Amino acid sequence: MTVPITPELLRPLLPQRPADAHKGTFGHVLVIAGSRGFLGAARLCCEAAGRSGAGLVTLALPETLCDAVAPLLLESMCVTLPATSTATLDESGLHAALGFAQTRDAVVLGPGLSQHASTQRFVRGFVEGCPVPLVIDADGLNALRNRTEALPRRTAPTILTPHPGEMARLLNTTTAKVQQDRAGTAAELAKARRCVVVLKGQHTVVASPEGAIYGNPTGNPGMATGGTGDVLAGLVGGLLAQRIPALDAALIAVYVHGFAGDLAAREMTGRAMLARDVIRHFPGAWRALDQD
Repeated sequence: MTVPITPELLRPLLPQRPADAHKGTFGHVLVIAGSRGFLGAARLCCEAAGRSGAGLVTLALPETLCDAVAPLLLESMCVTLPATSTATLDESGLHAALGFAQTRDAVVLGPGLSQHASTQRFVRGFVEGCPVPLVIDADGLNALRNRTEALPRRTAPTILTPHPGEMARLLNTTTAKVQQDRAGTAAELAKARRCVVVLKGQHTVVASPEGAIYGNPTGNPGMATGGTGDVLAGLVGGLLAQRIPALDAALIAVYVHGFAGDLAAREMTGRAMLARDVIRHFPGAWRALDQD
């Protein structure tokens, strides 16, 4: 049975924000993202993580790109990792990246990373070694095609956020078959690999490793535009950094993400929406969810 995601379900899951809080109270998320031509994905992911309520956000990206993206991220910090000749992450940076992860509360891995062979080896090594809760999105998922055996061995929670095409590649099937049984497909992967799975699309499905399946009622066709998935990944990661359990973080994120998209569509119509418009409407979505 698919359980609908509702405000009544989510409100008890939201942590309180005490009056004496400081930025450390709300966690530090590390975003590993970006390559030449895909810096927008890194920026959107970081901005969404910041709008999640996380206290601190750090972007790790190829060293040759830091000067280009750092001025665009006023509220985020940047650290650099070795780059390939094509300005993607090089596998030689794996040890340093794992070191960065040890001092953070959650990691988002994948937006705009590219499918360079060295980058894919970096991703696979990072997934296996990352000691903290991890969101895997976009090219992070593509690097795991036919190589998901490390996921059940992870000791910290893992959230996968595939769109139907990425899900098909993870399961070595077709997008059409994924779409024929979205809930069943998400549940299959979640159980097999002991992950929370967020299968994006119309009525996004969230599946837990224990077999629970949830359906999201928010969202609209205006969100079918480049970058909205990067926004969702950042939002999930920011909630994980606040020590919210993985399933709860996924449920809250997909609802708020879709609701913010609905607010944006009401203001400007779906035809004119961009991914950053979803981020711009996060405050309204949070306000609505916080109200009793």
